[in-house]
Amino acid sequence: MADELELLRAANPVPTDGPHYGDGPLDHRAERRLHDLTRTPAARRRPRLVWGLAATAVVAALVSALLFSDRTTVPAVAAPRPLVVRADATPVTLQTLAARAEAAADGSPELRKGTHVQSWSLGMSDDKPPITLPEERVVRWRADGSHTELVVATDPRHPARPVLSGDGGLVDDGHVLSSRTYPPSWSDAPPQSPPPDDAGRLRVYLREATHGATEPDTGELLYSVQVLLDTWTLGDRESAALVRLLAETDGLRPAGQVTDRLGRRGQAYVHDRSGTRQMLIMDPATGAVLGLETTFTRAQPEYGVKAGEVMEYSAWTR
Repeated sequence: MADELELLRAANPVPTDGPHYGDGPLDHRAERRLHDLTRTPAARRRPRLVWGLAATAVVAALVSALLFSDRTTVPAVAAPRPLVVRADATPVTLQTLAARAEAAADGSPELRKGTHVQSWSLGMSDDKPPITLPEERVVRWRADGSHTELVVATDPRHPARPVLSGDGGLVDDGHVLSSRTYPPSWSDAPPQSPPPDDAGRLRVYLREATHGATEPDTGELLYSVQVLLDTWTLGDRESAALVRLLAETDGLRPAGQVTDRLGRRGQAYVHDRSGTRQMLIMDPATGAVLGLETTFTRAQPEYGVKAGEVMEYSAWTR
């Protein structure tokens, strides 16, 4: 087991100058180890993956209730604080970013089916305090049309400490929530079919991917972007087409620079709707989507949620 952990750390090591974890591509050894985890009983040994992001404190009502047994008295994993946009940063328009992305698109990296995403989602109910559940999901597709999906619970800022699971209990950091292999699928409907690298055709593709009958508004379009990135890792040409599509969409305004939860510098674009704010974070050079954060702009006292709290966040890497 120690050798397995060292392999994963070597594939995406923790830097020594800060709390953020590496976001570089996995090398061939780590990819092979991931393949083994999805096919063998090793997945039941609860390995601790070192990919991930920073997380902070749980909602106060939950903090007072969830204490570790004999290991420590520090609460389990928590809701991330909202990302902060630099007030002194000059915003970059989506039109400018689209021009940069199109100029930089040379066919590398290429489009790849599958995803690697770290996410937090807020679970709410009428009779329990809200809790934020962190998950890391890696999906890899094979040549025969089958694919594997590995999902773990992880709190990378507190390695080896228990974290919250979907039922509200505590599990080990790196606990495998699910490890599945799916049979071949050859669907040619979006989002399973390859996305186009043309903005006009991509707009149609995204509408079909979310089964929309009419032209989506900005919020619905951002949802369809999330569906796309949870299925595909875009190449530079597809990313350029996506930025151009967003540049032609009303309702997204540039906000400035932000550092995402993987320590990557990005440009933020925000959209307000129905008591929430969506913030899309994009690479300032290539236009690749780095993350999408949704925060509450109005309190939801019936669910114990305050204005400014993070409702959900996704960060994508290659």
